Amino acid sequence: MRSPFAALRPLSETLDLLRGAVTPVPPSTLPLPAARGRIAAETVRAAQAVPDAPSALRDGYAVEASAIAGASVYAPVLLLRAPPWIEAGAALPAGTDAVLPAEGLEGRNAVAEAGAWEGIRAAGEDVAAGDVLIAAGERIGPLHLLALGAAGHDGLSVRVPRLRLVATGLDGPEFLTATLAALIAARGGTAEAVVVPDEEAAIAAALLDGEADAVFVIGGTGFGRTDRSAAALERAGGVTVHGVALRPGETAALGAAGGRPVLLLPGRPEAALAAFLALGHPLLAALSGAREPPSRPAPLLRKIVSAIGLTEIVFVRRRAAGIEPLGGAGLPLRRLVEADGAVLVPPESEGYAEGSQVEVVLL
Repeated sequence: MRSPFAALRPLSETLDLLRGAVTPVPPSTLPLPAARGRIAAETVRAAQAVPDAPSALRDGYAVEASAIAGASVYAPVLLLRAPPWIEAGAALPAGTDAVLPAEGLEGRNAVAEAGAWEGIRAAGEDVAAGDVLIAAGERIGPLHLLALGAAGHDGLSVRVPRLRLVATGLDGPEFLTATLAALIAARGGTAEAVVVPDEEAAIAAALLDGEADAVFVIGGTGFGRTDRSAAALERAGGVTVHGVALRPGETAALGAAGGRPVLLLPGRPEAALAAFLALGHPLLAALSGAREPPSRPAPLLRKIVSAIGLTEIVFVRRRAAGIEPLGGAGLPLRRLVEADGAVLVPPESEGYAEGSQVEVVLL
């Protein structure tokens, strides 16, 4: 067991160790509706154009535009034969290039004109053959399902990390695992939770149980006489890092047991969430092969002050005018529940002035 006075490992070094020890989980195929929110395991391109031929955008009569040019109620154009009726979405009959609304025809007289390709969707206008429908590592959203379904896909190859959450050594009722499980699900994974006694053997057994791809232990991560999570991890496998230059979350630890990565998260809510954002989120991304979406910096509504030498997590709330800092270490729960993201202040920075553009890691 390391001493609490030993140097804390920089977050950047800890992340390098984490990413070097984690490989993406094997892909599986899910039905399209069930794939929503998961991470695509491969890039999917459209095999053919959608639509694959010119089709109607509206109900009406399929006509040749040049044959009814200039038609109006005052100058109707008599057609040699009644034009065929066509429903929206149907392929355009040969020899036609426009859809005339129903009120544009009286018997065989066109009483309105329609320009060439009016009311028509060209072949490939929705999706061209070869278009990327979703890229590997991208989170699958509702609109991806729309494009994939239109292109004829009914399933998708995804990576779904399975996490085991082990709660131990917590003061008061256990509620953190439900929050973490929700955050994991929002990032494309699944989680099962267990509560075990604050005993080294029980924690070590829980680390080796189950079929998860990674394990998060919540609580008992400190260096006190009653903190047993790090000792249990050493007993079940090994500790790579115990103590990270992260505030809050200094007592977080990283290791492995049973051939899978293990992350120890502190038991205080703000410290657990900080360690999850700084370490758990990257671990999940490494397991799922997720790519981070482009960030959208926004201005700070108040300054952030930080200590040199530690990566500081400051929880924030996004407002219409910018980012409102709420606080970090010791943030009371009544304020923490207002947060919808966090700003990571690097260890070489003393913070950010009001109005600075900052990037937010979303909760």
